[in-house]
Amino acid sequence: MGRSVRALIAIKTNARRGREDADRATHEEPAMPPNLSTAQRALLQQLLQMRQHELDRRVALHQGVSRAEHAREVLQQDGDDAPQRAADREVDLARADRDIEELGAVSNALARLHDADFGRCNDCGEVIPFERLKLEPWTLRCVSCTAQRERVALTPRPKL
Repeated sequence: MGRSVRALIAIKTNARRGREDADRATHEEPAMPPNLSTAQRALLQQLLQMRQHELDRRVALHQGVSRAEHAREVLQQDGDDAPQRAADREVDLARADRDIEELGAVSNALARLHDADFGRCNDCGEVIPFERLKLEPWTLRCVSCTAQRERVALTPRPKL
């Protein structure tokens, strides 16, 4: 993956961790007992690194071609199936965006992996079950809080 994407992810991670450290310093809470064993953390680290490598590979495929170049290539192709190619291009770009976003989440999780509160829900503070963490080690929320956020996101908002 390009250094620029990794640098951007590192900058965002460091800025976020700096804010979280400042918040912790002003709101000292009693230390929580570790909720994950060393072996569990090692497994999660391995899973995160494997996912990071896979996402790096996929992002690298899209890295060389900008959105404008990709659109130009589509326009220069035979016009018979242009609508299908345009739809395919949109799907490709959406996948690339999703991969970059997930890569950031994976990188953040690797940076937080050895924090005492890793594996606790950011919203309610409850322990996220290890089985969930094995499936999505970069998750920040338990199933209940994630479902609540999704319900809120799907609720139509009144127009002003």
